[in-house]
Amino acid sequence: MSDGSFRFIAEQHLPRWLDQLATVYQVYVPACISDHYSWSWWAPGCAASVALRGYRTVEPLKAFLFRAREVIARGFRIEFEASAPRPLCVVGARACDLEALAILDSVFLDDEPVDPFYQRWRQTTRIIAADCGEPGPYCFCTALGGKPFPETGYDLNVSGVNGGFLVGEGSRAGRELIAGCANLFVPAVDALLDEVGRTRRQVTERVQQSVEQWNVPGESELAGVVARRYDSPVWEEEARECVECGACNTICPTCHCFLLYDQPSQAGVDGFVRLRTWDACLLRDFARVAGGGNPRPRLWMRLRNRFVKKFDFFPQVLNKNACTGCGRCVEACPAGIDIRRVLRRLTAADGTQRESISTH
Repeated sequence: MSDGSFRFIAEQHLPRWLDQLATVYQVYVPACISDHYSWSWWAPGCAASVALRGYRTVEPLKAFLFRAREVIARGFRIEFEASAPRPLCVVGARACDLEALAILDSVFLDDEPVDPFYQRWRQTTRIIAADCGEPGPYCFCTALGGKPFPETGYDLNVSGVNGGFLVGEGSRAGRELIAGCANLFVPAVDALLDEVGRTRRQVTERVQQSVEQWNVPGESELAGVVARRYDSPVWEEEARECVECGACNTICPTCHCFLLYDQPSQAGVDGFVRLRTWDACLLRDFARVAGGGNPRPRLWMRLRNRFVKKFDFFPQVLNKNACTGCGRCVEACPAGIDIRRVLRRLTAADGTQRESISTH
């Protein structure tokens, strides 16, 4: 984007802008809650603080677009569940979540049939992204080719600077989000653009330091490693402490498997309603078929399947890993299963194997 596409808004004017957005949209912003960042509803006149200078929220952005539980039919009629009284505007989405949307878009929109429920939320939701002002304790996006600041996929992007925020346009819809409060914004000056550049480099370096500290393998090292180590003892060893809660699946911004089920209609008019809920490949019944057959009866097989999908299947069909390095699964796992450690173990064993093959 050119310099002319950036505007500055002072810190004290941010609530007024959010108030204006909240007259049109149902606005959600990141808030710091118990040392974590979480989505919080912003109502006009709200006095809550907005954590735009931190890192990604605990909840993934997908929760707004691919609902955890959604009615999709009543009786035999497809039904769009009543949405919010106003369309959504999500403020503060980070680069890892925007990268994840590219995966979800490929699943729900790129091939026929298009998912009408995801499509509706995707088309009506406005996304105001934000640079990461600091790295999270589990972040490793740079190992997978990511960056702690968005470059595409947003309507507007917010970068923290001294005294306020630099706002960059990403779409025509983004420009309209500013138009209602144009008097709160002033053109960006070169000094602020330079400050954004410095901050981005500093945060990127800090993420990379964490990557190096954990010795997280990069994309070139990961290419094909899951397929080559398909029979590795790593899977069974790592699964020993797993409690099969499915937290890694539900918290992941790219996991998209779902379950359809019917239940009696409360109104009793249509007989039943059909719902869609998130499903998790770590759960025993995920792949179970009629008659009780299960292609992955052991927990370690289901753990392996998760890695196969992210680091083998998607590189083949989309030429990208279905992991954005957000670290949410590490943070959520009660058993302490760390995706960074698993990948490190796989590549280390793979290197040993290649060395052994080459010397015989």
